[in-house]
Amino acid sequence: MESFSLILAIVVVTALAFDFTNGFHDTANAMATTISTGALKPKVAVAMSAVLNLVGAFLSVEVANTISKGLVDETGIRPEVIFAALVGAILWNLLTWLVGLPSSSSHALLGGLIGAAVASAGIGAVNGDVLVTKVLLPAIAAPIVAGVAAMLASRLTYTLGRKADGKAAAKGYRAGQIASAGLVSLAHGTNDAQKTMGIITLALIAGGSLAPDSDPPVWVILSAGLAIALGTYLGGWRIIRTMGKGLTDLQPQQGFAAQTSAATVILASSHLGFSLSTTHSVSGAVMGAGLGRKGGVVRWSTATRMFVAWGLTLPAAAVVAALAEWICRLGDWGTALVAVILIASSFAIWRISRREVVDHTNVVGEDTAGAQEPEPAGVVTTAMAAVSPPPAGVTEDLAATLPAPATTPDPKAPSAATTV
Repeated sequence: MESFSLILAIVVVTALAFDFTNGFHDTANAMATTISTGALKPKVAVAMSAVLNLVGAFLSVEVANTISKGLVDETGIRPEVIFAALVGAILWNLLTWLVGLPSSSSHALLGGLIGAAVASAGIGAVNGDVLVTKVLLPAIAAPIVAGVAAMLASRLTYTLGRKADGKAAAKGYRAGQIASAGLVSLAHGTNDAQKTMGIITLALIAGGSLAPDSDPPVWVILSAGLAIALGTYLGGWRIIRTMGKGLTDLQPQQGFAAQTSAATVILASSHLGFSLSTTHSVSGAVMGAGLGRKGGVVRWSTATRMFVAWGLTLPAAAVVAALAEWICRLGDWGTALVAVILIASSFAIWRISRREVVDHTNVVGEDTAGAQEPEPAGVVTTAMAAVSPPPAGVTEDLAATLPAPATTPDPKAPSAATTV
């Protein structure tokens, strides 16, 4: 075994930095709906999510093994390649965080790894069957499955609770929402924290500090869990705002249905070793829950921006990582230059974010950059609303706002002119 080299130490630190950005980028996955419906205070929500992310990191290593043993050929990978992959992933995470888009940290990491590996060793360095079966197919299926499940669950909860006392039902669903949010956080730890474990393990194997086909060491599991927990605690407030109010307006019943559906999909995928996007799963569940309430509206302009970001994540991170790998190939000074570019770019993005501060004090306030403003119903929402009668109380409220119908005067009735 070779000694723990400087470049390997740099890769490990950069991987933990990515894990940190993953934490605050994906806090919205577990806690956006809980915060937006008022089930938990913002700071309490992110603290709870941080603890459960750390616990979830110790529950499984299947996803970590997919990253470290299956996606790329570990025999042809150098630590510099993994460093370049992490640069592409971190920069994409920070850019999407800046604009408040819930894109996939997982796909940013995988895209960076694929781009750097191809730039270094050619297209043969990527295992295509693993890429398709454990990355691309889950990326498409997860949001659809979670969305349909959340829509059906929302409709079921409204149907079952139709005759329940309103305040008691809302209180019960808030409690259920807190429990389901905790389950999403736990599931997030079992999936996303493992991706960093897999990257660090791959780097240790590439650097000769671990034997091929090794599982992640305990210190790798612990450090990855702590990094993602710390990032989660700081809270990605910009993305929480988008997920909680910018995409749709959720009631406690819908929040409970969305989080339960997403957690089920994520936990099942973690058990199977699928490196799916937890962001895609939760976003799909939120949209499905939005359509599950009669009269509910999904803001398709925001959803379209999300879809575009999802489609760009893998190729954008891959291109940046490939460029970083090309510079690193120039030698130690090239690696140092890439590190300087990463630090300078991260600082610049942070400075730009200070122009409009979003934190726990205004994440659900009225000044949320138009997130509270209604959006005209689109084709999908209109179609969904057309097949269902309006919810109880809406018909009466609508009738009260309409003018009284005109009546035909009775010729036998005395007119105002003849009335004394």
